[in-house]
Amino acid sequence: MSKQIQDAYIVAATRTPIGKAGRGVFRNTRPDDLLVAAIHGALKQVPGLDPLAIEDAVIGCAMPEGEQGLNMARLAVLLAGLPNTVAGVTVNRFCASGLTAVQMAADRIRVGEADVVLAGGAESMSMVPMSGHKPSFNPEVFARDENLGIAYGMGLTAEKVALQWQVSREAQDAFALQSHQRALRAQEAGEFADEITPVEAIDRSPDLATGGVRVTRRTVSLDEGPRRDTSAESLARLKPVFAAPKDPTGRPTGLGSVTAGNASQTSDGAGALILASESAIKRFGLTPLARYVSFAIKGVPPEIMGIGPIEAIPAALQSAGLAQAQLDWIELNEAFAAQSLAVLGSLELDREKVNPMGGAIALGHPLGATGAIRTATVVHALRRHHLKYGMVTMCVGTGQGAAGIFERV
Repeated sequence: MSKQIQDAYIVAATRTPIGKAGRGVFRNTRPDDLLVAAIHGALKQVPGLDPLAIEDAVIGCAMPEGEQGLNMARLAVLLAGLPNTVAGVTVNRFCASGLTAVQMAADRIRVGEADVVLAGGAESMSMVPMSGHKPSFNPEVFARDENLGIAYGMGLTAEKVALQWQVSREAQDAFALQSHQRALRAQEAGEFADEITPVEAIDRSPDLATGGVRVTRRTVSLDEGPRRDTSAESLARLKPVFAAPKDPTGRPTGLGSVTAGNASQTSDGAGALILASESAIKRFGLTPLARYVSFAIKGVPPEIMGIGPIEAIPAALQSAGLAQAQLDWIELNEAFAAQSLAVLGSLELDREKVNPMGGAIALGHPLGATGAIRTATVVHALRRHHLKYGMVTMCVGTGQGAAGIFERV
């Protein structure tokens, strides 16, 4: 068990809907505006909390540049109208940035440094592409074979995992189809309502008739990614996009099973949570939703980064003093079906407990925001279904795995 002097509790948890990057509802919405909307949504859940009690904001972002640069955490705090006394720091652990933000916020409370901390994540893959606008690798990455995995595209790492763990194309497509089916069922049942803060998306276009600007506003309250037209047949027709099944001489490569259909969607979105100590809960009359239990981060070879949760999950369980069977709900980020299936098989996770409402293949994966978004999912799912322990776990670019455990209270 990790040492601490007090517990940290989540007292508010929300997220924006997730939009498709490049062509979706939030393609023209700045990530800091999405974050502000999520912060406002979290604050509405704790009307008795004095904003002056919030000491810091820890916000995750995987590509902190451009519209999401310049310490977005502090900027968003101010844009949200919080007092100048609320500080802010932006953290980057690639895909686990949002979950790391929750961990860092909780740890400040657990060691007695703070009583109320805001945590979250935001990412616009419409405005800041994967690897940023100007990726620049150190030449040493390419000078030694053991470093080449650092430069691998995420899709190629999924191909490596599929090959090493013998995950077939058919299994990947079946997993992707299930993700969409589960997400659609959850949407129809209103399962996401508690965790989502609706966001007004604003589009501006030239009005040629008047010479002015036409402004269109719409309220977005559902994730944009789940597709009703997804089928086994449509997935099977998609071509691999990260590796060729044959080399230039025509010989099989053993690769070529990862497609756009069995990979996570590039997305835009944000999430925000408020964590508090027991004394702050009593002082402001707050209702704790969940207790932060444990967190683990582990490193794995960069070229097979998707297997990170295989190492992180047992470590988080050991820190929590829990057995795997005690987990009631697991949000395993579906970066790719290949790596998800490798993790599921290696740890023998209960498929019924993993992503019951779909995952990133259907719902989207706004990189540094996803950890915070999925934490909001776990917190509300545990309460809605009267379950006890939930986990958020994900693989991380350049070879890491992260896992966080939460307990409904």
